[in-house]
Amino acid sequence: MRKVSFAEFGGPDVLQLVDAEEPHAGPGRIRIAVRAAGVNPVDWRVREGQVLGAHPIELPSGVGLDAAGVVDEVGVGVTGVGDRVFGEGSDTYAEFAVLGAWARMPEGLTFEEAAGYPSVVETALRILREVGVRPGQTLLVSGASGGVGSAVLQIARDWGIRVIGTAGAANQEYLRELGAVATTYGEGWVERVRRLGEVDAALDLAGSGVIRELVELAGAPEKVVSIADLGAPEFGVRFSGVAGSVPAALAEAVDLIARGKLHIPVEKSYALTEAAAAHVDSQAGHTRGRRVVVI
Repeated sequence: MRKVSFAEFGGPDVLQLVDAEEPHAGPGRIRIAVRAAGVNPVDWRVREGQVLGAHPIELPSGVGLDAAGVVDEVGVGVTGVGDRVFGEGSDTYAEFAVLGAWARMPEGLTFEEAAGYPSVVETALRILREVGVRPGQTLLVSGASGGVGSAVLQIARDWGIRVIGTAGAANQEYLRELGAVATTYGEGWVERVRRLGEVDAALDLAGSGVIRELVELAGAPEKVVSIADLGAPEFGVRFSGVAGSVPAALAEAVDLIARGKLHIPVEKSYALTEAAAAHVDSQAGHTRGRRVVVI
């Protein structure tokens, strides 16, 4: 089978499309014929060799956590061959991948759309709970237009939380469509946020060096959570990088999608041969929704 792999840490150019042995489903696992794989920031952080204790790897390594496809092999204790599923596993930029957590795809989703949900929704649910924001309060989201931000905004709205979101000028209307009060980042952004009202909690999704300002706006370090700035703990701010229950998050995602409360658009799709370009674009930011690799 074809698979994207890297034999050394480095830039996007270390990614190679190679021939590899097919993986097989162990006990409690499934294997899918991958139709699409989600592109997440963690993919290029791991490729660069950044310190991520939750994702220890050995070289050479495959790439990717999220995928959607058709179950073609099951391990002991599992059924479902032929099911259309989405979920989380390992080495998902490949023609076949093993998943450890999955759910049947909601009606109406394409494989490309479904591949963009698993890690994104788990992260959004986790950090909303970690930051402790409650219905009726106001949450500030820095870097709100990407996959996680898109999920956070919609879930927060469903929970009765007011959201102020920052993004580039081109994504202001997109944030408003998702229910946020939108403003741009850049010079003067702190004062623009102040004019929009008091902030009860804040999330850093972009890692753009604004932790100090988020703490100032939220009022205390414990009211801020980051998923993108490894230096956040220096300010007393929690860096959230370890996933919780992915099966539980997938179940919540299915419910939200079925109720029409969650939709994350696919901004761009890439072929397996374009994995490096997908990483370049992901690292550049300014994403509206999700990027996926199509097999």
